[in-house]
Amino acid sequence: MTAPQSASRTPKQLDAGSFQPEISSFRLHLAAEGKAEKTVRTYTEAVQWFAGEHLRRETVLTGWEEVGKQDIQRWVVRLLGQYSSAYASNQYRALQQFFKWLAAEDEIPDPMAGLKPPRVPEKPVPVFTAGDLPQLERACAGRGFAQRRDAALIAVFTATGIRLSELAGIRYDAGDPGRSDVDVWQREITVRGKGRKTRTVKISFDAARSLDRYLRVRARHAQASRPQLWLGAGNRGPMTASGIYQVTVRRGRQCGLGVFPHRFRHHFSHTWLDRGGAEGDLMELNGWTSPQMLRRYGASARSARARRSYDRIMEERP
Repeated sequence: MTAPQSASRTPKQLDAGSFQPEISSFRLHLAAEGKAEKTVRTYTEAVQWFAGEHLRRETVLTGWEEVGKQDIQRWVVRLLGQYSSAYASNQYRALQQFFKWLAAEDEIPDPMAGLKPPRVPEKPVPVFTAGDLPQLERACAGRGFAQRRDAALIAVFTATGIRLSELAGIRYDAGDPGRSDVDVWQREITVRGKGRKTRTVKISFDAARSLDRYLRVRARHAQASRPQLWLGAGNRGPMTASGIYQVTVRRGRQCGLGVFPHRFRHHFSHTWLDRGGAEGDLMELNGWTSPQMLRRYGASARSARARRSYDRIMEERP
């Protein structure tokens, strides 16, 4: 979910009081459907926040059957006044899923029926320029553990555009291919995406070489027997998604670039489409099930692609 952009960092009021039993049941429903742990936590926290901050503090309601459209609208207006429209929209959609489930479970009216989510202005994420990625590679130059690990991290991000959580979840076992997600010779990595769905992505020869270099120094790490591929420097344990995020941002700062993991996903998608790659193949590689994601990620440099297409098409003579 999009991070909030608010001047205030006061803790969220998550005490849902008498509204909590249904939230707990909703959490069980999401878990039973195989939703990712982060999704379950995000959705249930959004409902708890609405109940604790709005229903319990701003109304005299005591049960979900009493909630009406105006309660939803007032809450969304408050969110839009304090946070980004993207964050408000994400909170809205979490509530929408809850009330849809509750209406089916308890046969009560859905107060969100007929309502529309907040409009989110499109803000294309800038893709990397031709000189950006070489700068990042140079920032990781060296033969030390941290340098080779970070070079491999960035190389895999660049070659695949996989999600941060997918990168962090890659397993490695040098002695048992059945317990390893990495096949350097085939240049393939198995990742676990949203809904715990697995898929295999391809990596470039350059990425395979960077990964191989990292695996050689990883073999000498004190915790090389751990199943997680990415290990901390100084013989520390496996890296978390947060740790990988921080490393990526820090390497970008070294060369004056605004780098974050999701930017690689936009860049990969743009590059694929820009070079004429099939949209269906991109959906498979990125683990998408909806064509809507093509429009979202392809927007990063759609204008530049269109201008290049103009010259190719209009220069052709009958």
